[in-house]
Amino acid sequence: MQSFVRAKLHGIRVTGADLNYHGSITLDADLCREAGLDPLEFVEIWNKMSGARISTYVIYGEAGSRCCILNGAAARTCQVGDEVIIASSTFGSLEDVMARKPRVLIFGEGNAVTDRVIYDVFRDAAGRIDMRIIESTSDGQSEPRIAQHIRFT
Repeated sequence: MQSFVRAKLHGIRVTGADLNYHGSITLDADLCREAGLDPLEFVEIWNKMSGARISTYVIYGEAGSRCCILNGAAARTCQVGDEVIIASSTFGSLEDVMARKPRVLIFGEGNAVTDRVIYDVFRDAAGRIDMRIIESTSDGQSEPRIAQHIRFT
């Protein structure tokens, strides 16, 4: 059994830090649902500004608020405005990650989602493991398209 990415929020900006809260990260519930992050799920947080890396759990915040609030000890690792990457993981087999197709939300100004992509792990024609980043489609019926304009800054 291996650990794989399950869901990811890439480049979301910290909107608050509350040292006196009992711990965790508060995230917009709508964003969590879209990416596939569950309440109380453990996540890794990587601060792109400072390099800090922490682990904590998700608390759903107000839907539509675009909030990203570090609480408790985590509040010491980030400042309001810092850009962070939040990723959850799952244990399983390669076949599990192929079936899951982890979703990634990529953020711009004001924590607006600028891109939605899927990590697609598959076997090529020769049966070798391969991977591509594809654009997320809302209909689920369209042929996958390789993501061309991903903002990874």
